[in-house]
Amino acid sequence: MSGIHEFIDNEVKNNDVVLFMKGTPQFPQCGFSGQVVQILDYIGVDYKGINVLADAEIRQGIKDYSNWPTIPQLYVKGEFIGGCDIVREMFQAGELQQHLQEHGISVRGAA
Repeated sequence: MSGIHEFIDNEVKNNDVVLFMKGTPQFPQCGFSGQVVQILDYIGVDYKGINVLADAEIRQGIKDYSNWPTIPQLYVKGEFIGGCDIVREMFQAGELQQHLQEHGISVRGAA
C-alpha cells in the first residue's frame, strides 16, 4: 500500500465522518464542496475536512481510493457515500440523516 493510500485509509477509518474537499470547511474553494459543507453544518454533524488542494498526491489518491472521479467525497464510518449530487439527494430525502443516525452519529434536529 502506498503512503498516500495508507494516509487516506487511516483518515477514512479513524474519523466517523470525513469530507475530502477543495478548500477547508471554513473556506470551501469550489461550489460543490461548499454545498456539502452547508449540508453537514445544517444537520450539525461533526466531521473532518481534508483539503485536497493542499496536496496533489491526496487529490489524485482519493480518486484512486474510491474509484470516483470527482471531489468532494464524503465518507461515513469508512464507507464512501458519494459526491455532491448524491449527498444533496440523500439529504433532501432525509436519507443522509438516517444513515448517519444508523451508524451512531448524532445529527441536529433528529428525534
